[in-house]
Amino acid sequence: MAMMDEEEAGRSPFKRARLNDGSSRGVGPSGSPAAGPTSFAARMMAKMGHVQGQGLGATGRGRLAPIETQVRPQGAGLGTVKEKTRQAKEEEKREAAFRGEVLEDSSEEERKRRRKKKEDRIRGTSSGTSTPGGLKQKPKLKYRTAAEIEAAADGLQVPSVLKSIIDVTGKEARLLTSASGLLTPNESMVPSETDATKIAKRARRDLEAFADEWTALSDRKKFFELQSSQIIGEIDEQQGDIRRLQGIIDVVQKLQALSVDSNGIDDISSTWETITRRLESMEIDCREEIDTFALREVAVAAIHPLFRVAMQDWLPLENPTYLVAYLKRLYHIFGIDSDPDDSALTLQNDHYNPRSRHKSTTHYETMIYTLWLPQVRNAITNEWDVHNPAPLITLLQAWKPLLPPFILANVIDQLIIQRLNAAIAEWKPRTRKSQKPDSQPPHLWLFPWLQYLPDHHTDPTSPSGLLTDMKRRLRSVVSTWDLTAGIPPGLHHWRDVLRDELDALLLRHLLPRLARYLSDDFIVDPSEQVLDPYTTVLNWLPFFKPSTFAALLVAEFFPKWHDSLFQWLTSTDPEPNYDEIGQWLLWWQEQIPQEINTLPSVEAEWTKGLETINLALELQEEGLNVHRHLRPPAAGPTKPLLPSTPARSTNANQPIGPVTPKLPPPPETTFKDVVEDWCTENNLWMRALGEAHEQTGLPLYRITASPDGRGGVVAYLKGDVLWVRNKKDKGVWEPRGLDAGLVGVVEGV
Repeated sequence: MAMMDEEEAGRSPFKRARLNDGSSRGVGPSGSPAAGPTSFAARMMAKMGHVQGQGLGATGRGRLAPIETQVRPQGAGLGTVKEKTRQAKEEEKREAAFRGEVLEDSSEEERKRRRKKKEDRIRGTSSGTSTPGGLKQKPKLKYRTAAEIEAAADGLQVPSVLKSIIDVTGKEARLLTSASGLLTPNESMVPSETDATKIAKRARRDLEAFADEWTALSDRKKFFELQSSQIIGEIDEQQGDIRRLQGIIDVVQKLQALSVDSNGIDDISSTWETITRRLESMEIDCREEIDTFALREVAVAAIHPLFRVAMQDWLPLENPTYLVAYLKRLYHIFGIDSDPDDSALTLQNDHYNPRSRHKSTTHYETMIYTLWLPQVRNAITNEWDVHNPAPLITLLQAWKPLLPPFILANVIDQLIIQRLNAAIAEWKPRTRKSQKPDSQPPHLWLFPWLQYLPDHHTDPTSPSGLLTDMKRRLRSVVSTWDLTAGIPPGLHHWRDVLRDELDALLLRHLLPRLARYLSDDFIVDPSEQVLDPYTTVLNWLPFFKPSTFAALLVAEFFPKWHDSLFQWLTSTDPEPNYDEIGQWLLWWQEQIPQEINTLPSVEAEWTKGLETINLALELQEEGLNVHRHLRPPAAGPTKPLLPSTPARSTNANQPIGPVTPKLPPPPETTFKDVVEDWCTENNLWMRALGEAHEQTGLPLYRITASPDGRGGVVAYLKGDVLWVRNKKDKGVWEPRGLDAGLVGVVEGV
């Protein structure tokens, strides 16, 4: 202390004044260091509008003093000391006051609140004067009276002596009043020390023990009575089961007593009726015991001998519903899953999903597989006529509710479809005359099965199946069919089944044949027109779009017609009759259907013919020689005609007089004809492009598999060599042979 006084005495008065002044430069209002009013920081803040004693910010609501630090002891963690300093708490309260709020000290206020709640809880749960420390008082014991004990224990009778003792020690203030007046306590004695109190306590304990034992014995009595009633009920149920089992044994013995007499069908029918009635009665009487006592196997065993005898002489196709009525009456006891709404055979997928799955076949399924299926297999394989599907469809529709799914699938996949496939392969029509008298078109015997077959057999786009095989047969038919024999019977029925596949088939394999037939066999002859080839081609109009048929006429009919018109207009001996030419044009327009005439491509051809006639009239009026000055048509005919002198006809159907055509000698076969024949054999088209090769000047052709002339390859003929342009490098031409490789290049394979 002395040393401190000397040091303080040695200090200057100015320094002591500054240390003692709380508002000095060294210490701020809250005990933290503060800057003086003349410090650099204070001057800068004053320039910015700060007033000493107010908070920071434009509104003066900011902090008044720098933030204090709170140092924890070394090694102490969070929560060891108060994290907020007093200065921080004052700042929070000041900011809350600016907002119009009251900020409470969280730690202190929370502590007071918890203490108050604890006191209220202790005060509310305790009765009377609270014990020190807020502990509850020990609850006062309450004794039952003899009447209460006797009422709680049903059937217990408490002696009157014990009743008086217990009543006294219960709710009464007196200790004991004996009936004989003995052991009456003295008022000066302490109650807890009297013999009467001891006797009363002992009597109370004995009575309560007797009451508890009485209650326990009563509960055991009730348990034994309940157990006895359950045992009696089980005995009654077992006796009922024994009676029912005895009844089942009697029924089974009666079924075993039935003998199968194979002398006549009438005896078998009566036996079937008898055994069916007995099985129905067993099903009604023992419906709940069918699975318990394996009555399904009993039912199958009862009819198995009779079913075996019946199947030996059964003709499935002649009597398809034989025994169905009896078996349908027993399908419940046989365990057959039957859908009453499914009255027809409907198999629309490749597999079957039975409701119940068994690791092995049931007795009923085994009976059907070993006795019924062989008879049906023999009938389908050896007796069934594929062209008459009605008997077999009737058989399957009648037996479908009774057949296990795997047996039904076996019949359809392994038997019926195999026979249908063989019939499709054997169907090879050529002409109507070559067909057998009793043969029928495939649609008559194949269409009835389509609704019963799996999906891949009814999808014409599937890689395999009945419709796919039939599509191949139709392709072979239209490729080799004699066009003069008309349309193959029933072909129009396949349009609804094959849909777009039939259209593509006809475009690819029939349309080229029609074009070649029209090109080779049809001649435009004004003198005596033969329409048979044209009518033959026109009969196929319903199978093609009008635009496709119009393209066929533009390519094969109109070049011949224009050439015939040109030769008629340029004939000199005699001069052409323009009235007859006009009537001839109108007559041909009537021969073509209106839906074809209205198409732009056909209208353009008729317009071209009218322009040729008008041009010939103009040349004649100008005095020019029509034979010399009339230009021939751009597309020349395949077989040109030179008509002779036409004569006026009086027949309305033949408005033009006879003209004697002069046919040229048959042309010599060229390499172009060879290529065209090869294209026809491979269902390809060869079309002239109207262009020439740049180097050789030879005409270019397009060989394509499309009837509209698109795709394929571009080629030209030089000698006996076919040169084809490379698809990747159009400047490269390669020699090609007439083989499968060229077909693959044309089809883009």
